[in-house]
Amino acid sequence: MVERALELSTADGCVVLADEGSTANLRFAGNTLTTNGVARSAQLTVISIMGEGVGVVSRASVRPEQLADVVAAADRAAREAQPAEDARPLVEGVPASDAWDEPATPTDIGVFERFAPALGDAFAAAESGGRKLYGFAEHSRTTTFLGTSAGLRLRHDQPSGRLELNAKSADLKRSAWTGVATRDFSDVDVAVLDASLAQRLDWAKNRVDLPAGRYETLLPPSAVADLMIYMFWSSGARDALDGRSVFAKPGGGTRVGEQLAGLPVTLSGDPSAPGIECAPFVIAHASGRETSVFDNGLPLAPTDWIRDGRLEALLQTRYSAELSGLPATPTIDNLIMRGPGDGRSLEEMIASTQHGLLLTCLWYIREVDPQTLLVTGLTRDGVYLVEHGEVVGEVNNFRFNESPVDLLGRLSEVGAAVQTLPREWNDYWTRTVMPAVRVPDFNMSTVSQAS
Repeated sequence: MVERALELSTADGCVVLADEGSTANLRFAGNTLTTNGVARSAQLTVISIMGEGVGVVSRASVRPEQLADVVAAADRAAREAQPAEDARPLVEGVPASDAWDEPATPTDIGVFERFAPALGDAFAAAESGGRKLYGFAEHSRTTTFLGTSAGLRLRHDQPSGRLELNAKSADLKRSAWTGVATRDFSDVDVAVLDASLAQRLDWAKNRVDLPAGRYETLLPPSAVADLMIYMFWSSGARDALDGRSVFAKPGGGTRVGEQLAGLPVTLSGDPSAPGIECAPFVIAHASGRETSVFDNGLPLAPTDWIRDGRLEALLQTRYSAELSGLPATPTIDNLIMRGPGDGRSLEEMIASTQHGLLLTCLWYIREVDPQTLLVTGLTRDGVYLVEHGEVVGEVNNFRFNESPVDLLGRLSEVGAAVQTLPREWNDYWTRTVMPAVRVPDFNMSTVSQAS
């Protein structure tokens, strides 16, 4: 399909992306499997270039006899388009992928061959322990074929899996959540996850009401991932250059080079990072402020967005890089945060806490002020009070107001980095390695009645 589309195009240049997707899922409630199934999808995107005009047409499940019409529509849109500001020569000289012309291999329900019996065992353990498990397991595999009139023939196979587990007490008054990301479910230990949920439900038997205020707070890796992902999404160079984001420098330019964190934390992306591997080249189905269709196929390299607490790079296309005078640093589909040294585990951080709060996760995160990246949101499924190194009970939920950027400057401890699943953003982003962090004055702005 890709080769034929390139042959059919009459444009000056052409980029074709074919995405073959498949998913398999298990869903469960009240210690019972409720649904399971598999699905397939196909998407074809044709990007035609006439001079500096661009036409993009994307269609699902294109049949061979429909291909000519899709290409003609893209060519026509390019002829009618105004010049694109990000127009650049198409990427050349990238060696073809070894498996370029091999068929895509879909996922299937067999990916749960070991996981499903373990889930059944967890249902039995939960039932005997007086708790109910709810949630889902989902595995997807997307194969992207990228071909261009400049000679690129690239392919990437992306497996991705996630498990969300929610445990509730028999009376449904206590709730706890956990989740993991995985490439193939072979590394998911359901028994360990269920045991952690049982412990949290036990903690919640003692209820402590606290007022709003600033508290020393331990954020687990999942909550840190949600905040860092939102900051990453907001780190486009164009918005910074236009003075529209927290990364804009007063008087013009960007804050690249400024110290953001007091501790020497590093935030990075690496296409080959073990366990969270992602596409090693740019895949852009459309142009935006942080992406450019002209950059399709541009090789990606390990990139430090923040190094030793210092802002090193923003999301850059080749076009925005020319505007900023900084290197082109396109987005990478994973995110890694590490502190100095190996760091302590979350359990060790709890044991050293004299008085503070332990969060489980954050949700309903929404932006309040882009100039400071102030966001608000709610706590969910367990906020716990820690006294003298022990969790002594569950406290009420809160609404919080914090800026991830400001938060970096106030961290008092960064724990060991582990692979984690963000609660809020896992529909879009699952490949993260994050530490737990200690914040001496996390802003719980109001008490929430959510339960």
